[in-house]
Amino acid sequence: MPQPLDPASTIFFRLTIDGQDLGLFNGCDGLASEVQVEQRQEGGNNGFVWQLPTRVTFSTIRLTRPLTPDTARVAAWISSLATGITRPTAQIAALRADKSVVAQWGLVEVLPVRWTGPSLDPGNPSVATETLEIAHHGFTDAGGA
Repeated sequence: MPQPLDPASTIFFRLTIDGQDLGLFNGCDGLASEVQVEQRQEGGNNGFVWQLPTRVTFSTIRLTRPLTPDTARVAAWISSLATGITRPTAQIAALRADKSVVAQWGLVEVLPVRWTGPSLDPGNPSVATETLEIAHHGFTDAGGA
């Protein structure tokens, strides 16, 4: 009998930009969207106020990980912006330790907006980490999970 999957097991996040794998990240924050609403009162209708959707906004996504050889792939993607900005599609897949997919998200028109490298301080023995922040124009089908 197969063992049930542990939903609390460690999750990793794989970032792919237009099919190019940028590696695994151990933290992902900011997968969110918000619909802004405009309130309109209707004369003679005192039971409620109309909530009309106006604009959808998407937060920046922040991916973090310890430094790995994949850091060079991220640096190459960011430096490619110097030759012209293209806004590719991206996929973020949440993976279990055995690399099976838990969930995935497709992102439309991705743009790297910030990369933060490690603080290299010999007096601080913590793990050297990097953070990549990406902006996007919305979610799309990520190919099913």
